Formats: sequence, structure tokens, C-alpha cells
Amino acid sequence: MTPPQQLTYPDDRDAERLDSFLAERFPDLSRSQIKKLIDSQQVLLDGTATKASQKLKGGELIEIDIPEPEPTEALPEDIPLTILYEDHDLIVVDKAPGMVVHPAAGHAHGTLVNALLHHCDDLAGIGGELRPGIVHRIDKDTSGVLVATKNDQSHQHLAAQFKAHTVKRRYLALICGQPQHNSGTIDQPVGRHQQHRKKMSSNTRHGKRAVTHWQVLQRFPSDGLSLVECRLETGRTHQIRVHLSEMNLPLAGDPLYGGLSRLKNLSDTKLRALLQQLPGQALHARVLGFEHPNSGKYMEFSSELPQAFAAVVDYLEKKYADPAQPVR
Repeated sequence: MTPPQQLTYPDDRDAERLDSFLAERFPDLSRSQIKKLIDSQQVLLDGTATKASQKLKGGELIEIDIPEPEPTEALPEDIPLTILYEDHDLIVVDKAPGMVVHPAAGHAHGTLVNALLHHCDDLAGIGGELRPGIVHRIDKDTSGVLVATKNDQSHQHLAAQFKAHTVKRRYLALICGQPQHNSGTIDQPVGRHQQHRKKMSSNTRHGKRAVTHWQVLQRFPSDGLSLVECRLETGRTHQIRVHLSEMNLPLAGDPLYGGLSRLKNLSDTKLRALLQQLPGQALHARVLGFEHPNSGKYMEFSSELPQAFAAVVDYLEKKYADPAQPVR
């Protein structure tokens, strides 16, 4: 067991809250972790339990007992991963469609977290648990690039980048319909649907601001489909799926937001058969770019379309290659 760490608040320093001082001295700990340590009397001030808001004036002896990270409840599982990059701070993977990111009700096994727990042997702990830090998530049937962290400092640094909207995120989406314009921005809040608990909606009382920039890459007018690139400014749950479906442009194959039923109207039986091979919505996280939390170097990763999605796009591109169908 590691003994408590001791430090003295400098005499020549201005008065400061205990939790603020500890947050500065222990950057790997979040504010909530520090408060939890103080509340559980694992932080002593001159030998006495105290509170997070206690003002330090100079000369106080602080003892802090930081427990070793505990194993998470999720179990390691030997699941194959496509790894795009890895070091001691983070790991970037190309998530396959059909894989849940984090264990939850009904998905206790076979998740990305289970796979990472088996693969990563250098986890330093996130939030007091030996687990990978999931900074952002993509839906089960959405494929593509995703980053996870291995320690608290990296987790907080990357989370701050996502919060500041400085992370580059570009998605490819095959949508049902023909947008009126070639590009645009959707700035509508996204929150839990008031009637359907599995769905999200912009018509909600507690929605958070959500911004999606989109651009048409290719149009396939006789089949009523379009290939679109979406650039996320925010990252709300189901954001792209909600924003496009509420423009009456649902993602092809989306069972939750109307994109699956629309495929029944296709007259091209081969195209319909290819689309039925999709595991769900035709959405792929193609590009992810961010600053490395340790070196500060900008890093960017990209991913090719998964097989089923690529087969649909290849078929459509060959079908419309002669005569060429320009974006209008």
C-alpha cells in the first residue's frame, strides 16, 4: 500500500481553496475525484478532516492518500481490433460496425472496452479504475475512427479538446433523398425524445446545442440517394442521424429514424439487396484529428469504408459513371 503523500501550502502564496490547490498539484486527478477524496477523509489538513472549500492561508500540512486504481467491472475479452495508432497515452482504433463501445444493459460483453482491457497492458487508470478512457462514442452500427485514453491526464486533455470543438471529425453518410442545396449547417438542439425513449430529437425540453455541417459529395437521383460528408462541431448522441432525418433525409438503413423503411421503395433489386447487407445506418466516422495530449503534436487518422457500405457506394458509382451524374 502506498503511504499518504505530504505537502505544505507555501507561506508566500495567496489564500486558495484546498480543492483548487490539489487540482494544480495533481493534474491526473479530476475535480470530482479530488472532492471524493476530501469527502471520504482521505485528505487531511493538519491532521484533521476538512472540506473542499477550505481556504489555505499558508503553512498548512496536507496529507493525501490516493488509492491504487481498482479493476473495473468490465472483463477483458480477446476480441480482434484494428489498431491505427497506440502509445502509452492513447490508442486509436478503426471500430467495426456492430460493435458496442461501452458495456451497458443488454451489452455486457463483446464491447470495445472489453477488447481494450484485454489488449492494453499499460493502463494507468481513469477515474480511479483500471479501464480505458472513452472520450467520445460512436453508435453500435456506425463504423470508423475512435480514440481512447490510458490515463487521467490524457483523458482530461482530450476531453477538453472535444469540449472546445477543436477535434476534427468527418463522417460519410448515405442518405435517402436529394438535398435542395449542396451544403449547409444544421444548428438544432438534440436531446431525449419526449415519447420514444430510445430516440433523440430536436423537439425536446432539455436538448443541448448541436451543430452539423454537411456537404453533398455525390447524388444518385434516380435511386433517391445521396452521399454526404458531415463535419461535427458538437457530438451529441445520434446527432447526425437526428439532424438529417428531421430534414426528411434519413440515413439509408437507419431502423430508428426512418431510413430502413425508405429502402423498400427502391426499384433496383440489386441495390436493395446490397443495402440490406448493411448492419444498420450507413454512417462511417472517416476522419479524426486532434492534438496529442502529451506532445501537443497534431495527429490525424482516417478509415476506409467497411465492406458492406463500400459495396453499396461502388455499385452506385459504377451505375452513374456513364453518363456522369454531376452534383447539382
